[in-house]
Amino acid sequence: MATPEPRVRNIAELKANILQPSLTSTYECSFVFPSAVIGWANGSTGVGNRITIDTERKLTLSCRSASLPGTSLATHTLDNDFTGVTERHAYRRQYDTTASFTFYVDVNYDTIYMMENWIKFIVNEDTSDFDLDNRNYCYRVNFPNEYKSDIRITKFEKDYKRNNLEYKFINAYPISIDTMPLSYDASQVLECTVNFNFSRYIIKSNRFTSLEEIRAFADDTGRSLEDSQGILRGTIETLIE
Repeated sequence: MATPEPRVRNIAELKANILQPSLTSTYECSFVFPSAVIGWANGSTGVGNRITIDTERKLTLSCRSASLPGTSLATHTLDNDFTGVTERHAYRRQYDTTASFTFYVDVNYDTIYMMENWIKFIVNEDTSDFDLDNRNYCYRVNFPNEYKSDIRITKFEKDYKRNNLEYKFINAYPISIDTMPLSYDASQVLECTVNFNFSRYIIKSNRFTSLEEIRAFADDTGRSLEDSQGILRGTIETLIE
């Protein structure tokens, strides 16, 4: 195939291709707490405030920073097929080990309590247990299917008109909470960074929507399944009511 020859580019073509950059400040993160974790946090076993729809929404809005995940391919090296040539063939897709999210902490400390309760549930650390401060205290970790959940990062633009880029982290759970320094220096907003483990991620396309999502949208809006499918898949335009 011949190398393309350089050609004249007009302003309209430049605007359409390189003068519409995506911005890092337009995104949204959503965290789905496992039902077992919610029950743990809202009962006598939990610590701090309850996990409600409002606190989950606050967690989404207070997410100061996140990172779109990275991936790589593991390869085998072949040296002997062709003289002087080293080939590398892919055999496995690898994912980042953790995903980090930084949150602003409000005066109710909801973010800290929510993440602490999630971790406390994983290791079965019952707050109502009187032996919790015993030197010989021990615990038994819960089963993975009880504390793993999904996390989503949705990347969008300021005009809200383009297709969103949605990353779904599968089997995610908090693995650590970073230290949060306190000092008598000039006051700053307290931030909490939580690191999540996950098995893998997928990129969801706006072109395809599950039947469950279509039915839920139809029930919420009172529209027909056909209209709901067209709206969710972008073939029918609608105004936000």
